[in-house]
Amino acid sequence: MYSFMAGGLFCASVGNILLVVCTATDYWVQYRLQGGLAHQGLWRYCLAGKCYMQTENIAYWNATRAFMILSALSCFAGIITGILSFAHPSTFERYNRSFAAGIMFFVSTLFVLLAMAIYTGVTVNFLGKRFGDWRFSWSYILGWVALLMAFFAGMALPRGASPALGRGVCQRG
Repeated sequence: MYSFMAGGLFCASVGNILLVVCTATDYWVQYRLQGGLAHQGLWRYCLAGKCYMQTENIAYWNATRAFMILSALSCFAGIITGILSFAHPSTFERYNRSFAAGIMFFVSTLFVLLAMAIYTGVTVNFLGKRFGDWRFSWSYILGWVALLMAFFAGMALPRGASPALGRGVCQRG
């Protein structure tokens, strides 16, 4: 019982760290520009060793930033709720804190999926046509790994709190 809860909280903690790292770093895309390497993230871009803030107000960057921040916040809220359910089991029959934490992890998964889908779609269509030599980089990959971690946390945490959730049948007696 507690091993699923602990595993879910571990996945969520790692996922939240990955969400913060991938959102804050500037290695989402790397490409060659004028004979040198350039890379960009959600907040800044770097050309020939000098980094600049992204001051353009482009909708897909703003949407990706917002969804990544919302994802990290909902994952953090799920971690806090999961810790509370781990430390103090709920006394209410209808309200289960670990189930609420699982819902928060699924919301986090949805937000990061939206962010990554928006960024992927626009980047492939824009950079694929503009630059021939480009690739997604490690910050982008961390975002997809964080998505998986949040999803697995949402699957594991409620199952650890209630064995009936794993069977799908609740017997009252």
